[in-house]
Amino acid sequence: MKYLLTMMVLCTLFIACKKETKQDEKEVAQKELTPTETEDWIYLFDGTSTEGWRAYNGEALPPGWVAKDSVLTFDTELGMEQDYTGGQDIVYAAEEFDNFEFYVEWKIPEGGNSGIFYHLKEGIPDAGPPDISPEYQLIDDANYASIHDLTSYNESMGVKENLADLQDWQKTGADYAMHPADESQKILHPVGEWNTTRIIFTPEKVEHWLNGKLLLSFVPWSEEWQAKKNAGKWKDADLYGSFKTGYIGFQDHSSPIWFRNIKIRKL
Repeated sequence: MKYLLTMMVLCTLFIACKKETKQDEKEVAQKELTPTETEDWIYLFDGTSTEGWRAYNGEALPPGWVAKDSVLTFDTELGMEQDYTGGQDIVYAAEEFDNFEFYVEWKIPEGGNSGIFYHLKEGIPDAGPPDISPEYQLIDDANYASIHDLTSYNESMGVKENLADLQDWQKTGADYAMHPADESQKILHPVGEWNTTRIIFTPEKVEHWLNGKLLLSFVPWSEEWQAKKNAGKWKDADLYGSFKTGYIGFQDHSSPIWFRNIKIRKL
């Protein structure tokens, strides 16, 4: 009888300890998920309405930008890089953001090109979004150079070799013309398939993510950042990257583009 009672007590203690362990594991998992999975996301697109979106420096969405099949899309024919003279970029104008984590799912067609702007400001004479805002590049890495003529543009940028090729600072995930993506970490799905992008911005660090992989990080407004700006494409763009708050925007680069699950949370 004494043996039976001892065994019952031991079993009870074992079960109680197991429950505590499971509870502890659950609490740890919840803490790990909380920062990126459960807190304060603001959805910028609900799948049906384009409310909040309009043309950069405009009052309504430009022709071609529509909500269709739960996707915000730019419904247009593919234009050639050598003919590109600027497009009708759009902004989410309901609110400006300073420090944030931004998430979006996107896909492009063969030969496609677009980008994501942040800290974008309006009403600046003789300056478009690329002259003002950093850009997370979206492009068809695999096929773009075989479809478009990049020679003249690359030559104007001071490229000396492989003028017909897409340069590292032009590829998907790059901080365009500033910080190239780490190609060894890149997982880019084929054209026509969905990709996920995250941009995390704080004054201490900016991060570009693609399909769950960190592609680059840098410190905004640091001496290194300033040196890159002054030595490259943006050396004469006095306001480039200077604003600490602004709109989220999408680029029209004469290419169809599809976005869904567009959301942001403040940091």
